Formats: sequence, C-alpha cells, structure tokens
Amino acid sequence: METLRRFIIGFNDFVLFYVITINFIYFLQLILSAIHLGNYIKRTIYSDYKRYIASQNMLPISIIVPAYNEEKTIVENIKSLMDLNYPLFEIVVVNDGSKDSTLKNIIEAFNLKKINQPIRVKLRTEKIKGIYKNPEILNLTVVDKENGGKADALNAGINVSSYPVFVSIDADSVLESDSLVRVIMPFLEDMNTVAVGGIVRVANGSIIEGGIIKEVRLPQKSLACFQVVEYLRAFLTGRMGWDALGSLLIISGAFGAFKKEAVIEAGGYQRGTIGEDMELVVRLHRKMRENKKKYRIRFIPDPVCWTQVPEDLKSLKIQRRRWQIGLMDSLFRHRKILLNPKFGVLGLYAATYFWIFEMLGPLIEVAGYIIVPISFLFGIIDYRFFLLFLAISICYGIILSAGAILLEEYTFNKYKSLGQFLKLMFYAILENFGYRQLTAFFRVSGIMNYNRLKHSWGVVGRKEF
Repeated sequence: METLRRFIIGFNDFVLFYVITINFIYFLQLILSAIHLGNYIKRTIYSDYKRYIASQNMLPISIIVPAYNEEKTIVENIKSLMDLNYPLFEIVVVNDGSKDSTLKNIIEAFNLKKINQPIRVKLRTEKIKGIYKNPEILNLTVVDKENGGKADALNAGINVSSYPVFVSIDADSVLESDSLVRVIMPFLEDMNTVAVGGIVRVANGSIIEGGIIKEVRLPQKSLACFQVVEYLRAFLTGRMGWDALGSLLIISGAFGAFKKEAVIEAGGYQRGTIGEDMELVVRLHRKMRENKKKYRIRFIPDPVCWTQVPEDLKSLKIQRRRWQIGLMDSLFRHRKILLNPKFGVLGLYAATYFWIFEMLGPLIEVAGYIIVPISFLFGIIDYRFFLLFLAISICYGIILSAGAILLEEYTFNKYKSLGQFLKLMFYAILENFGYRQLTAFFRVSGIMNYNRLKHSWGVVGRKEF
C-alpha cells in the first residue's frame, strides 16, 4: 500500500512538472509569435503587395479542391474561388467517387460537358472516369474519379493541373479575395520556398453570399465559439512560433500552397494515411534535408481561409480523433527525424516536442485530470499541491488564449466590435472548465483506437453556408 502511495505521489509530481513545462513552452511560443507577427505586419505595411495583383508576371496557380459527398457546400466554394483577385489561376475540382449529388450539382451549376483530355500521370491514382469543362469557363476543370481517399484525390488534381504552384483547399472552405496573392509572395521572395501554409479561421456564424464573406460574425453555438479561440491560439501562437524557428511541421489541409515539382519528387500525397497534410510537410522536410537541398516551409498569418467547424459533439469527436491519429501516423512514419542532429532544430526540438507533448501529452493530461483530484480527496496530496495544479492548468490556459485574442485584435482585427472581443475573452476563460478536458479525452480516444481507425476518415457534419 505504501508503495502504491509513493507511486501516486511521484506521478502527481510528474504531472505537475509536465503541466509547468508545456505551459512554459506555450508561453515562450506566444512571445516568439508576437515578435515574429509584429515583424510580419511591419513588412506588410511597407510592401505594396497589391500592385502584384494586376501584374501579368505573377506565378500562375492551380487550386485543387478534393470533394467527397460535399453537395451542400461545393457550388458556393467554387463560386468563391472564381471571384479571387489574382491574374492567372485555374480551379481543379476532384470528385472522389461521391455517393451524393456533388458531381451533379457542379455540372448543373456551371453547365459542364464531358470532354476528352490527355493527362500526364506523374502520380499513381485510382481510375479517372471523366473530365468536365465549360468552354466559356476556361479556368474550371472537374475531375470525376473512383474513390481513393483525399490523398489520392489531391494526387489526381496534381496530375491534371497545369501550373507550377498548387493550392489545396477543402470543399467546405472559402478564401478571402486576396489570399492567393499573399500566399504566393514567399515563393516570389525566396525561390527555395517549397510550401506555405495560411491561417484558417472559423466561418460558422459569418454571412457568406455567393461564396464571398460579407460580414464576419462569431458563431451562435458555444461549441463553435470555443473553436474560434482554439484556432486563433493554434495558428497565431503555435504555427507562427514554429515558422520563426524554421520548423513548421503542419500545414493545414484546409489551405496550403506547394511547389508542384517538389511534391512530385517527394512522391505526392501519401495514400493510406488520414493525416496526409502533415505527412507531406514532414516528408518534404526530410527529403530536402536528406538530399541537402536549400528549402523553406513557411506559415503566413494573413491569407485567410474560412472553414466550417463541427457544431455537435459527435462530429467534434470524429475530427479530433482523426487529427490525433493523423499526427501519430506522420510521426511514426518519420521517426528517423526524432533527436537526429542531422535535422537540426527540426529533429532535436520540433520533432521531440510533437512526440512528447502533442502525441503523448493527452494521455498524461487526462491521467492528471483523474488522478490528481482523487489523490486530493483521499489525502495523498495536500490542498496546496492541488491548488497549484489547478492554478497552473487554468491560469496559463487563460493567459495563452487571451494572448492569442489580443494578437488578433491588434493585428488583423477581424472581429471588430467590443461585444465580439468580450465574447471571445469570455470563451477563453470558459474553455478551461470542460472544453479543453473534453478535447483531451477525444484525443486519447484517437490514441487508443489508432490501429483500428488509422485508415478510417469518418464523417463530419456539414451544412450550407
């Protein structure tokens, strides 16, 4: 019994140390992100990027939209893409064997006809059943193929695409009008750039007409409001901080730009994984460093992609479980990077952080939520330890979320009214009393079901914009 008591005390000490360490890292990332974001804003102010919009010398871009059972949002998505402010781009929609009216809705909305078009196959994919175009809409191509998953659909889009840089975007997302010109700038500024990620924001609650954001509003449902705070924290502090260190491991599948040649050389998107976005980015890092090529993978906080987030617990659980499984799969596939000095900061710090705090962290966090209160109730730990654990867990969480909201407020200020700002701050506090714990349990579910679900995408509910 004494041995068990000592073990529990030791575990509680470990959990407290873990909570202090991870929150300290988050705080450092917040400071680093604030500095890096400030420098980015200064460069943006003094650069006349808008003159590039009318330039005929801009790199042409292919926008690839994988679509599987997206009948509710696909037409609005395509309309929003057609209105983008960019001199030369094409839209390649890949219908990945949808079982609903996705293909039918697109054909009817844009009066498409099936055509014979040769395809240069650089990446192997499932069979392409047909290609549809309208001669009056030259920059829209729709590919109909047998189902092979999102990675396979993206590879098919790469094969069909014409231009040297492609942007991948989810079918439930909407880009702001100048997003393309902003996301292409790192490619123009540095020819070694192979990938650029943009910020993703929550579209729920906003007014979208004809595929254009008319008014930015906060969601009405609390579950989506929590995710607004979460997304701001993840992108404006997390990914901005990793970009400052040159160790960005994740570019969201909802919105990312890639140099097509580099992706093809790396083998394209990996089939058989549900975290194809992170896996590709990690593989690009690995291939470039192993081949001793100069490269850059960037995150830009300005080109905005608006996406729908889950508004019910079932969909949220499926999404978070999928994210966790995708993270684990990417790390397992590229475990060679971990603690490998050949990969510099990427291997010694970034990969180590993702293994310890992102992959294993939910297990430690959930165990702490259970064991620490039980230890207090049974008198194994005193009230001072228990209060310290609560204070660090809750106060740090509030500081980090509030910091991300303040960064948003003083930079891009998408949520302009005082009421919206106060509502975000309210949810930044409230998320620490249930929402954070709930998502941690969902991620643990992903860990426990890794082998069973690592090839299962799951269905997240969608609704019309």
